[in-house]
Amino acid sequence: MSSHLNIVLPWVVRRTGLPLLSMRCPDCRSESATTGDGRFRVNANGKLLDVWLLVRCTSCDRTHKLTVHDRAPVRTLDPADLDGYHTSDPELVASTLLDPQLARRNRFTLDWTGAWRLDVLSPWLDEPWPVDVDVVFEAPVPVRPERLIAQGLGLSRSEVLRRVKSDVPLRRPTSTGFAFTVMPTMTAKE
Repeated sequence: MSSHLNIVLPWVVRRTGLPLLSMRCPDCRSESATTGDGRFRVNANGKLLDVWLLVRCTSCDRTHKLTVHDRAPVRTLDPADLDGYHTSDPELVASTLLDPQLARRNRFTLDWTGAWRLDVLSPWLDEPWPVDVDVVFEAPVPVRPERLIAQGLGLSRSEVLRRVKSDVPLRRPTSTGFAFTVMPTMTAKE
């Protein structure tokens, strides 16, 4: 990104919990649901299985089923996943919920409010200018880079737009890693 030889500072976007689901409840018309503790329901019909992820409306507490597998032959399922469905394995609940195909198939989006944090792994103020930062996402949290950078650096978003150089659009949400360079404050003559 730049020709100077600086240390690249690592930032990490981490999941702190499971996001809420934005989906309309058929009973109370609320638009938010949660996986709670995360449970699967498995139903056998001969050699075919139905697997659902159970979610609860945050307003009326009604339980809904999100289809994970519909009439799937048992032999087509990974044995570890099948065991995880029966035991409601928390990691399998999380990876299933974060699967974009599940969201499309069941018509919901994820609300990440309060379910992630930015870890700035080292201080940046003592580094020589310009400062290079590499952002890694451990979870697919959609954030606008300008907001993430403003939070991480303690700058206003307008200052971020003036001082930050990046190959990604700063105002368009992303959930994949990117790098950026923070330029020094410009003086009036510059």
